[in-house]
Amino acid sequence: MQGQRPDRRMTVSVMSSARVLIIEDDIKVAGAVRSGLAAEGYDAVVSRTGEDGYFRATTEPFDAILLDVGLPERDGLSILSGLRSQGFTTPVLILTARDAVEDRVTGLDAGADDYLVKPFAFAELLARLRVLLRRGRPEEALRVRIADLEVDPVAHSVQRAGRPVELTAREFDLLAYLVRHQGHVVSREMLAQDVWHEPSRGTPLDNVIDVHLARLRKKVDQDHGVRLIHTIRGVGFVVREGEPG
Repeated sequence: MQGQRPDRRMTVSVMSSARVLIIEDDIKVAGAVRSGLAAEGYDAVVSRTGEDGYFRATTEPFDAILLDVGLPERDGLSILSGLRSQGFTTPVLILTARDAVEDRVTGLDAGADDYLVKPFAFAELLARLRVLLRRGRPEEALRVRIADLEVDPVAHSVQRAGRPVELTAREFDLLAYLVRHQGHVVSREMLAQDVWHEPSRGTPLDNVIDVHLARLRKKVDQDHGVRLIHTIRGVGFVVREGEPG
């Protein structure tokens, strides 16, 4: 990856909190892209094998996929064809060292939305990703609702029953992550990796996460008859209307 990452986090707020899956086996490339996207406000997740990437792409919600072609276990074009054949319309940007015209045509014919040749400048990757997200998800579609709760990553705002909920930046990221996984239990390990971006921290973040969840629950659920944020003892947390089953 070439060039310096532009310090323009607030200028891309339209796409902030969008969840991006990076399917890339090159540790340096995957790490650099993930760190750069995280710094820009994206929720970036890395899969380093084709099988793991395909599994996550078909079982978890993502707003866009950055897909390498040459992957262990399952190649990128096979992943892409599989997704499209199952009806997945998630925007896919292919990242590859193959720059021949026929390779680009093959990738686009397989269902890719765009094609970026390595080595690339991060600024170009960011620009192409923003285009795909705007194309694939109009601003209104970026809003997420559950019951009377609305999370708007465009305006970076939250409303409950039509009234604004004032959150810190960390609380907003935490709520947005939980809402994107609504109905599914989210573990503390997932939050440490995907929200705090500290998967290798020596001291677990459990206490820090619990404190933030308690504050978030108070702001979102207090004074409302229906609780939306639930703790699953010994497992994690889930956002859903009504008590979890």
